[in-house]
Amino acid sequence: MIILVLNSGSSSLKYQLIDTKTKEVLAKGNFERIGQRNAFLTHKVGDQKHKFELDVEDHEMALNIIISKLTSKSCGVISEIDKIDAIGHRVVHGGDKFRSSMLVNEEVLKTIEECIPLAPLHNPSAIAGIKACMEIMPEKPNVVAFDTAFHQTIPEERYIYPIPYKYYEKYKIRKYGAHGMSHDYVSHRVATLKNVPIENLKIVNCHLGQGASICAICNGKSVDTSMGFTPLGGIPMGTRSGDLDPSVVTYIMDKENLTPQEMNTILNNKSGVFGVSEVSVDFRDIEAEAEKGDYNAKLAMDIFIYNVAQTIAKYAVAMQGIDVITFTAGVGEKGIEDREAICNQLKYFGVKLDKELNNHKNIEAKISTPDSKVEVWVIPTNEELLIAEDTEKIISNLH
Repeated sequence: MIILVLNSGSSSLKYQLIDTKTKEVLAKGNFERIGQRNAFLTHKVGDQKHKFELDVEDHEMALNIIISKLTSKSCGVISEIDKIDAIGHRVVHGGDKFRSSMLVNEEVLKTIEECIPLAPLHNPSAIAGIKACMEIMPEKPNVVAFDTAFHQTIPEERYIYPIPYKYYEKYKIRKYGAHGMSHDYVSHRVATLKNVPIENLKIVNCHLGQGASICAICNGKSVDTSMGFTPLGGIPMGTRSGDLDPSVVTYIMDKENLTPQEMNTILNNKSGVFGVSEVSVDFRDIEAEAEKGDYNAKLAMDIFIYNVAQTIAKYAVAMQGIDVITFTAGVGEKGIEDREAICNQLKYFGVKLDKELNNHKNIEAKISTPDSKVEVWVIPTNEELLIAEDTEKIISNLH
């Protein structure tokens, strides 16, 4: 099948066109700054990159342009839109309603809309992408894959918060996690590379990027994860605070006379390594300033490294041991110094990194020494392939 996989952001639309038979990415790209001035599309076919500067008002207009590029004579890879068999969508939050990917219908779409308060930065744009596809390609089936679905196997004592239980009963306030498709893909991939059944492995996967989460995967199932009720929880991220003493929030709100929405903006958009460093939301920029001796930049990275290492160690309790640590996503795949710093904090667990093997970006390889008690791997994530395969499976069952 030819599956179009979409990952809709508030002002972006990432896509991949995947042939599930060969697992080949026929084309991929990203439409950025949707609804803003100077919007542009980066469209890649193999080694060729095409850039188009086009003003677009919304996701529907952006999708129309993307389809025109996929079918164009100059940079297209399919002759017509009908060659697309189905569309798979990444949705961050499905609450506790979904344990797997689902075919889109009115009820599914309504539930995704109900989960907007749990992922206010993500779910609205996903809905916009889905509705755009339904408008432009009304005959094509849409499938949604949820970042939260993989974490539905977490035991109750680990997802219920120690607050009055009535708030769980009334509002479903609990830990949900995120990045489930990445954690799922990476854990299965490392099991394949090791040629060991995933049912025999205790894996801690570190999905480290602008958004970041860590997951304990025991016997192929998520048993704990760092993100919580929303994608704001867990370790510090690019602009997100991660976990805090709750009183910090109410104290600042009182002192600064802030509304809940204003405080939410600070925690989601102005905190994390950006908030501490006051340099950038990009880890590379912060690391560059830290190397120059900038105190706040170094402090921000030290906080990040410590929290990642501390969470990995915590998951030794969740699984009663760790066999493999995996690094993935932007920082995990490219952050040579970050991986080394994190592993140096885990020497107590017998983690030994091979500096030469680690000295590479965008690799798929084991980077620990032969005598390391815990293996360490770098595995580039491939959420899009997982979404495409889920979509194919669901669509095949319709016939």
